[in-house]
Amino acid sequence: MDILTEALASMRTGHPASVRTNGRAPWGLRLPAVAGAGFHVVLYGTCWLVPLEDAPPHLKPIPLNPGDVVFLRDGRGHILADHPTTVAEEAKAEQCDGGSPIGSVTVGGEGPETSLLCGNYHLDQGRAHPLVHQLPEVIHLQTRHGRHPELSAAVQLLGSELENPRIGSDGIVPTLIDSLLLYILRAWLEEQPPAAARGWAAALGDSAVAPALSAIHEDPSAPWTVESLAERAGLSRAAFARRFAALVGEPPMAYLTRWRMTTAARLLRETDAPLTSVAARTGYGSEFAFAKAFKREYGVAPGGYRRQTRAA
Repeated sequence: MDILTEALASMRTGHPASVRTNGRAPWGLRLPAVAGAGFHVVLYGTCWLVPLEDAPPHLKPIPLNPGDVVFLRDGRGHILADHPTTVAEEAKAEQCDGGSPIGSVTVGGEGPETSLLCGNYHLDQGRAHPLVHQLPEVIHLQTRHGRHPELSAAVQLLGSELENPRIGSDGIVPTLIDSLLLYILRAWLEEQPPAAARGWAAALGDSAVAPALSAIHEDPSAPWTVESLAERAGLSRAAFARRFAALVGEPPMAYLTRWRMTTAARLLRETDAPLTSVAARTGYGSEFAFAKAFKREYGVAPGGYRRQTRAA
């Protein structure tokens, strides 16, 4: 079971939004916060990502080069500019360019040009999976000089499709942007030195915790107990419970319950499965028991949740 894919899918609430940004020095854009996670890909040229005035002091301006990718976990507002001191204008709504499968905006003067793909992934931050919640606020990845070859290939493919839109580009570009999120997070996870990895970065590579997580994700309907998961992990009950909580951030049964509810919410949003089927697929023997647990977690009955999400 691919836990990274499952964790992201549990948070997705829509397709990514994106815009091609072309700036000629001097240029600067003040980008507002977004409901989800933001990203930037530098297709060519150079620029800076500058935190807003009210950003935490540990967030500093970041120089960006061709092939660089930036992921902003919480969609925090920020500035993109040719230089940190350039006065930034407010970003306006993107306009569609007839030859491009995404929106585009051009700003600045007559100097050197930088081209970026900017956008955001619609993620439910109110119920963020702990794997995503534990990520740094800003992830900066460099793909030049052979680093992260798969991510680099995705960036190059995106650049090619945007520079020369052809038959199929309308379908290819959104799919590449969607895949980019997995490439970004996989590259970051693989950058973490084993000795320094903590939290989910360590849990996914842990010989005891990873098999237990995979078991929960693969079959949330199974009657898992701490003992049965510890058996999968090859540890005693107490040792497994301590290790799981230390890496994942919550006890095994608490994670199991939350994942069952997350799975149920996805089934209610994305399928027409009857409530009895949703209950069975998430480990509940009766629709009543499932409805009670779901309402306790989401504050609304399963049927009401389905109607709300379908109407949104």
